[in-house]
Amino acid sequence: MGKQYFGTDGIRGEVGVAPITPDFMLKLGWAAGKVFASKAGKHRPLVVIGKDTRVSGYMFESALEAGLVAAGVDVRLLGPMPTPAVSVMTQTLNATAGIVISASHNPFQDNGIKFFAHDGGKLADEIEHEIEAMIQRPLETSGSSALGKVARINDAAGRYIEYCKSTVPRGFSLDGIKLVVDCANGATYHVAPHVFEELGATVITIGAEPNGFNINAGVGSTDMSALTAQVRQTQADLGVAFDGDGDRVLFVDHQGSEIDGDELLYIMAKSRQQRGCRDQGVVGTLMSNLGLELGLNALGLEFFRAKVGDRYVKEAMLERGWALGGESSGHLICTDVSNTGDGIVSALQVLRAVVESGDSLASLCSEMEKMPQTMINVRMAERIDVTANAQVQAAVAEVEEALGESGRVLLRLSGTEPLVRVMVEGSNAQKVRELCSGLATKVEQALAD
Repeated sequence: MGKQYFGTDGIRGEVGVAPITPDFMLKLGWAAGKVFASKAGKHRPLVVIGKDTRVSGYMFESALEAGLVAAGVDVRLLGPMPTPAVSVMTQTLNATAGIVISASHNPFQDNGIKFFAHDGGKLADEIEHEIEAMIQRPLETSGSSALGKVARINDAAGRYIEYCKSTVPRGFSLDGIKLVVDCANGATYHVAPHVFEELGATVITIGAEPNGFNINAGVGSTDMSALTAQVRQTQADLGVAFDGDGDRVLFVDHQGSEIDGDELLYIMAKSRQQRGCRDQGVVGTLMSNLGLELGLNALGLEFFRAKVGDRYVKEAMLERGWALGGESSGHLICTDVSNTGDGIVSALQVLRAVVESGDSLASLCSEMEKMPQTMINVRMAERIDVTANAQVQAAVAEVEEALGESGRVLLRLSGTEPLVRVMVEGSNAQKVRELCSGLATKVEQALAD
C-alpha cells in the first residue's frame, strides 16, 4: 500500500507548501508521538530531535516539539547536528525514536523530516503507515500530568565528535596531511573540522558559516568547485565535501579531480580486503558505475545493485550479510563501524585507506576504471511514470540498440523531487553524451505532449 506523505527518505518539500507547513508538523509530531508511545511498553517514550542549519528548522522544531509533548512524549533537543549524529544519539540516550529536520542536499527553500527507530536505523514501512493513519485522527492533548517534558542536550556535538573518532583504530593519525573540509554551510560545520584536527590533520575549513539561507549554496558535495579551487590554491593533499545534513561525502584529490561515491566504495572495499576483512560483496545501486562492478569483480567480490536510496542499500546489505554498500552520490554505509550512512565516518574510512596504503587518493582511484556515464535531470510538472509512455519506451529502445552490449540506459524518478533522471552509460564518452542528450530531449517532448 502506498504512502501519502512518506517518500524514500522521509517527508520532504518546499517550505510553506503542504505538507511542509507548521500546522502539519504539529500534527505529525503528535501522530508520531502517539505511535511511538504505543511501542514504548513500560518505558516513558523519549524522542530526540536534531536539525540542519536552514532558517525554517527553528519553526518546525517548535511545531514537532509541541506535538510530541501533547502526545505525552519526552523530547531532547540536539540543535544543529548531522543526520547520522541523531541516529547515534537515539541509541546513546536509549530513545524510542529520533527525528531529523533536514532536506539534505536540497536548497534552503526546502525542508523535510526523517525518522530513526530505537536502534538508530530507518523506520519500518509499517510504522510509517501507522503514523499516516494517526494523522487522520483528531489531535487530542494529553492531560497536564501526562504531558511530555523537554530538555536540551548541550554536549551533543562533543559526544558525536568522540563517536566519530572511535570508528578508527586507537592511535590512528592524520599527522602530516593537509585537508580542506567543506561543510556545505550545513550541519557538520561545528563537528567535522574538529574530528579531523583532533586526529592530527592540518585542516582548512570552508562552507562553515551558516546563516540559515546558504546551506548547499555553491559549496558542499552538490557543488565541488569551491573545494577544488581551495585544494589547488593551498596545495592540500585532498579535500572532503559533505552535504547539508552530513550523511554524504565526496572527495577531491591533490590534483583537484573529483572522486565520487563509486570510487570511494572501491577504495574502501580494497582497503578492507587488505586488512583481512572477509567481505563477500558490496551493494551499490542502479546508478552505480559499471566500472565499480568490474573493479570489485576483479578483487573477487560480488556486486549487487539495489534500488536507489540508502534505505534499499541497507536492506540489501542486511539480506546478504554484507558490511559495505553505498551510492554514487557519496551516501556510504559500513555497518561494522556505523549503523547508518555517515559522511564523517565514511571519510575517516577513506582516509584510513590512504594512510595505511601510503599512496595518494589519486593513485588509489586509478585502480578502478570508470565507464563514461552521463545523467540529465528532466523536470516534470507532476510526478508520473514516464517509463510507461510509449514514446519514451521507443526512445530508450533506440539508445539501447545504439549502445549494444557495451552500455546501459536507466530512467528513474527522483524520490525527493519532481524529476526523472535520464542516465546513459557506455564505453565511448562522446557517444554517451550525445545519446543521453537526445534521450532527455525526447523525454521532455513526451512529457509536454
